[in-house]
Amino acid sequence: MQDSSPTVEPLDWLDAVRWNNDDLVPAIAQDATTGDILMMAWMNRESLALTAAEGQAVYWSRSRGKLWRKGESSGHGQTIVEIRLDCDEDVVLLKVEQAGGIACHTGRKSCFYRRLEDGTWVSVDPVLRDPDEIYGANHGGGHHE
Repeated sequence: MQDSSPTVEPLDWLDAVRWNNDDLVPAIAQDATTGDILMMAWMNRESLALTAAEGQAVYWSRSRGKLWRKGESSGHGQTIVEIRLDCDEDVVLLKVEQAGGIACHTGRKSCFYRRLEDGTWVSVDPVLRDPDEIYGANHGGGHHE
């Protein structure tokens, strides 16, 4: 007789991550094809476990105190290609396929669109889609999703 109980995947790999004092780890999203850095967000154990299990980026919103699935309001989700842990075990790298080519809540490809030039931060990457079109006119301009 075969055991019909669902198989639970052990999550021991989460213990290898060096979580900060808030039980969070920074996660960098990188375009798996181009290598461009798209964004940085925070993850807790649950969001990292869900990201690995679902194959879609799930982050922890510090401002809202809850999980947020990248793309839940914008449609710009991130499909996971690979998850890596750095040498100090305190930063996660997500190699992703970025839906819609937009990772930033400002409507740009990357959140890193400002470059330091002569002591001034200059926006150097174009807005690909107006945030009001993405989130609606009443989105409030907050960050991320």
